[in-house]
Amino acid sequence: MQFDITKYNRDAWNRAVAKGDQWTRPVSPDLIERARAGDWNIVLTPQKPVPRDWFPDIRGKKVLCLAGGGGQQGPILAAAGAEVTVFDNSPAQLAQDRMVADREGLSLSTIEGDIRDLSCFQDETFHLIFHPCSNVFVPDIKPVWKEAARVLEFGGCLLAGFVNPVYFTMDPVLGAKGIAQMKYKIPYSDLESLNDEERKRYTDPGDPLEFGHSLEDQLGGQIEAGLVISKLFEDNWTEDKGVVHRFINCYMATKAIKLRPSI
Repeated sequence: MQFDITKYNRDAWNRAVAKGDQWTRPVSPDLIERARAGDWNIVLTPQKPVPRDWFPDIRGKKVLCLAGGGGQQGPILAAAGAEVTVFDNSPAQLAQDRMVADREGLSLSTIEGDIRDLSCFQDETFHLIFHPCSNVFVPDIKPVWKEAARVLEFGGCLLAGFVNPVYFTMDPVLGAKGIAQMKYKIPYSDLESLNDEERKRYTDPGDPLEFGHSLEDQLGGQIEAGLVISKLFEDNWTEDKGVVHRFINCYMATKAIKLRPSI
């Protein structure tokens, strides 16, 4: 089917901001004050904070929050001393970051765009890329990894969160009844894996449409882009977000480093 997924998901996240979705709520002044004092943590996945030893000393470093709008991670990293750029598809999400920056007197830049195209940045611009669970909203993720690797400095790192594809195999109708039953193949797409009636579960309320990518594309895609994965953890969510969470951790996070090629 012909569908402008970038525009649809942009509008969907704008609506999510208006609804007060949890990933669109700006951080409090107290969290910013604590970050300025060096006491901070942020998430790539729903619940588990990223270990602080995954981060370099970010003071004065150029950091890209990739698809990280919402007034949460970007302002905290800026308050901790980083030179932050927030790149996101949703202008309403970016407005949340600007609001916090204005409120707290933070230096922070925002750019609207598609995470598969970072052509507005030169090669080797950033020391750190922080990429929360958001490649779920684009149908192809290899360009995301390639572009991220291109704009990273040698020695820089990409911290990324993503969804375990097993989550997308499940029948959500049965899941609402407490039954975990596989139904869909991976790679999964709300556009291609569902019929028109099934898709209305998401399009009628205006929710974002999602894509379940293989682990080969999630992990292997980073390696193929020239990154070396050095750390990994799993995370979960509560059962009311889907019965499958009772059985398996459905979220993963990785730290990948861009090493200079050996001669």
